[in-house]
Amino acid sequence: QVQLVESGGGLVQPGESLRLSCQASGIIFSMYAMGWYRQVPGKQRELVAQIRSSGRTNYVDSVKGRFTISRDDAKNTVYLQMNFLNPEDTAIYYCNANYNAYYYWGQGTQVTVSS
Repeated sequence: QVQLVESGGGLVQPGESLRLSCQASGIIFSMYAMGWYRQVPGKQRELVAQIRSSGRTNYVDSVKGRFTISRDDAKNTVYLQMNFLNPEDTAIYYCNANYNAYYYWGQGTQVTVSS
């Protein structure tokens, strides 16, 4: 059984930081591309950042220079370091694991940026 368990969300003020974690089980983690998506009510889920098994990363333009995705294959964990958060980053953040036609999702963690 595949499980992706996110943690690290919360309420912060603009300009502050958060680090999200997603621990995976039930997959050969090192083979999977891992991603963080986010969704706000009424909008489509969008890819925020992705890190491939090779370590190559890509980011949506709105977070470049502020967010950093990383992975620790020994711990089956992917991280999203989010700096200089602003209210537009408020969303539910979902962890995703992808290998070929296989996609798995976590349950999501709420990030709220508000003064």
